[in-house]
Amino acid sequence: MITAIIPKLPFIDKQKTLGFYEKLGFVLNADYNDYCIVSKDKFEIHFFVYKELNPLKSDFMIYIRMENDIADFYKKVQENNIQIHPNGKLEKKPWDQIEFSIIDPNGTLLTFGQSI
Repeated sequence: MITAIIPKLPFIDKQKTLGFYEKLGFVLNADYNDYCIVSKDKFEIHFFVYKELNPLKSDFMIYIRMENDIADFYKKVQENNIQIHPNGKLEKKPWDQIEFSIIDPNGTLLTFGQSI
C-alpha cells in the first residue's frame, strides 16, 4: 500500500531555497547538510544539493493539489514578493482546475491547483 509520494528536488543554495519555501509556509523538518526536508500541512518535499544545476535549463516540476483557498494562497504568494510565472497567473483551466505557477530559485516549476 502506498502512503505518500514525496518529491525530491535539487537545490543550489540551501539557505536561499529554504527561505523561498518558508515564504510559502513550509517549515524545516530535517537538515543533513547536503539533504534537507521541509513540510507544510500533510505535504513534504526533500531537497538534495546539486551545485552544477543551471536554473535556466531545469526541467524539474511538481504539481501541488490544494483542497481549498487557492485564491487566498495566491494572494499570500504575491504579498511575499514571490513572482508568478509569466504564463502561470491564477485561472480556471479546461480540466476543471484553478491553477497558478511559480518557479523556485533552482528553476523548479511549482504549479498549485484546486478542483472546481
